[in-house]
Amino acid sequence: MLRKKMSVSLLSFLLVFSLFSVPASPGAAAEDLPLNGTIPETATDVTNIELDNGVTKPIYTTEDAIVEELMVETTVDSDGDGELDQVAIRIMRPDTPEGIQVPVIYEMSPYRAGLDWSYPFFDVDVELNPVSHPGKGVGRGRGPNAGPQNLGALGNYFVPRGYAVILGESIGTGKSTGCATIGDYQEIAGTKAVIDWLNGNARAFNSDGEEVFADWTTGNVGMIGASYNGTLPNGVATTGVEGLKTIVPIVAISSWYDYFRANGAVVAPGGYQGEDASVLLGFVNTRANSAICQPVIDQMIEDEDRITGDYNDFWDARNYLNDVDNIEASVLVAHGLNDWNVKTKQFAQWWEALEENDVDRKLWLHQGGHGAPPAALWNEERHRWFDYWLYGIENGIMDEEMVNIQREDRSWVQQENWPHVDAETTSLYLKGEGEGTGSIHSRPVPNRPHDKQTLIDAPQTRANTLVADPDNTNDNRLVYLTDILSEDLHMSGTPEVSIRASIDRPVANLTALLVEYDENNNASIITRGWMDPQNIHSADRSISIVPGRDYTFEWDMQPHDYVFEAGNRIGVVLLASDYDYTLRPSGGTEITVTPTRSKVILPITGGRSVLEGK
Repeated sequence: MLRKKMSVSLLSFLLVFSLFSVPASPGAAAEDLPLNGTIPETATDVTNIELDNGVTKPIYTTEDAIVEELMVETTVDSDGDGELDQVAIRIMRPDTPEGIQVPVIYEMSPYRAGLDWSYPFFDVDVELNPVSHPGKGVGRGRGPNAGPQNLGALGNYFVPRGYAVILGESIGTGKSTGCATIGDYQEIAGTKAVIDWLNGNARAFNSDGEEVFADWTTGNVGMIGASYNGTLPNGVATTGVEGLKTIVPIVAISSWYDYFRANGAVVAPGGYQGEDASVLLGFVNTRANSAICQPVIDQMIEDEDRITGDYNDFWDARNYLNDVDNIEASVLVAHGLNDWNVKTKQFAQWWEALEENDVDRKLWLHQGGHGAPPAALWNEERHRWFDYWLYGIENGIMDEEMVNIQREDRSWVQQENWPHVDAETTSLYLKGEGEGTGSIHSRPVPNRPHDKQTLIDAPQTRANTLVADPDNTNDNRLVYLTDILSEDLHMSGTPEVSIRASIDRPVANLTALLVEYDENNNASIITRGWMDPQNIHSADRSISIVPGRDYTFEWDMQPHDYVFEAGNRIGVVLLASDYDYTLRPSGGTEITVTPTRSKVILPITGGRSVLEGK
């Protein structure tokens, strides 16, 4: 395969988001500590903490903190060298009186030793691959890019407050052995091993090879991290490991397929055209003798399957949604509503699965991108969260609303759940009005199967250009608009599109954009979604499609929580290729849509009555 060299400006984004430059925050109760007081009485037998305004206050000094560097033995041999992998960890803990034990805040990262800046991206200016058969589908079994925390930021805040902080290097990175297997059971087992050690179920060794025991801890662990570092806690939580009381995943992945694919289409994380699982492995392959992992990279290139883009056994092994029913820990989720790296589908499907399995949880959604919520309120929330879940401090955090959302004006609102409990799935119907333009209606429009509109794929034209000037014809897009909104319209959930269309070739990209147009027709892309039309039935099975034949293609866009302003219009823009996300073939493919047999489905509070002005 031909692959392009990655640019320094692109890879630098990997390390921009050191999301814990402000102190993280604690919270979840030990199982054996009753929550019948501000500080459980039994806690004082083994712990030594004091509260200030209901949260743990600094009573220890970092100058006296104990710092240790250890190697923890895992249960896997990911590099096949005949030895169990070991992960390197660094511990910073308060110098407590004899017999006093502390809980642990733990972040594992593949980024701690930096990145291999020379590793190339895949070329995305390539032709698409039509399947040559109806297709049985690929068998199915059952980078997130953000910089790691440094010990000072977490340690300086939490160690004085009676917590230990552990930072680890995941398998195949830095001083650890093994190979980074990008989210599968081996990488999760390597991360889990540290929690096992803290609870007496694994071994750790110092630089002299002497076994070291964690007799200084209560065994209560809270994991925290952003992006890849927040994804690992999701995976570890699904193991149900003893001692893990809570996780705080920030802009984290719940299914790796949805990071690199969408409905059968090969789709890049925002800003990283040409990245894939094997590329991410190449970036983080920073261990000594890294060449030992080349066979793992080679196998991953085959298994990730950029040819069909189908969901397969490789991706299923990296889908944490499969095992949410094993989670015993509580979960505090945070995500940016405008995150196009770890897209919003990741938090939305995770949140839904947590609810289905009755997991203790809270959710914070903010207006930023690939990062943590703004510090002021978020830091307080995390502090209280860890105090509650790791020390058992009754602070009322679980009696508050589950969801905090930052609105477009940067104010914060609380709500009972997400999506909003009043959101109704509302079908809106398309109607062609001219050459490539049309309208959106709250009620079905007369079916005119012979009224068709055609767009021509222009893979080298960016979406921001294609959504401009919506009232005029553009051969490379179709645009449909609502009337001017008479009042604000709140969308909360996952938009979908259903289009009746034919394609003049056996393969194409399909892209839908949900756009807000202001009174001057300035366009803001609110969300977007993609599909490989060969995956018309499911993401795990490509079938051949017949050029010129009409099909109904249905796919989802990325979830969002957004308020369209009164006086503006909502637009649905249909494209073929999306320059910044999909593969980019040579172009010229024609997609012919029957608007009166097509629709967009929006989850909106108040339903269609809002659009009808009722």
